[in-house]
Amino acid sequence: MHRSMLVSRFARRGAFTLVELMIVVVIVAILAMIAIPLYRGSLDDARMAEGIAGVGTIHTACRVKMASGGLEEGMSLEDLGFQDGDLDGKYFDDDAYDLDVTDATSGSEAYTITATLPDSDPEMTYIIDQDGEESGTFTTE
Repeated sequence: MHRSMLVSRFARRGAFTLVELMIVVVIVAILAMIAIPLYRGSLDDARMAEGIAGVGTIHTACRVKMASGGLEEGMSLEDLGFQDGDLDGKYFDDDAYDLDVTDATSGSEAYTITATLPDSDPEMTYIIDQDGEESGTFTTE
């Protein structure tokens, strides 16, 4: 008889107790504390991956220009054949990239390409030079 009373007691109960609800809230909060930072890190990685791809495109254009006639000091992205909107993406646009050609007259054709993630805090940059050396606050390593 004791077992049937226990079963009927639980069968009549249609709601959760406050303790049960609080345990669920605590579990969800712990999962959120773990998941949100991981998500934010993945989002930052995706943003910079777009910037790195854009820098790679400019780097390739610089190497082609060097092979077909050389770079000149003060060259811009337009001088390499890029038009407005060619480098636009979800997070980066043409204004986020900077090309700095130096020592072109000495034949060394040194240059650096910088991508700066707009509205990032702290500022995230990716820099590559003519030798493919990476620097900045975000690298592929």
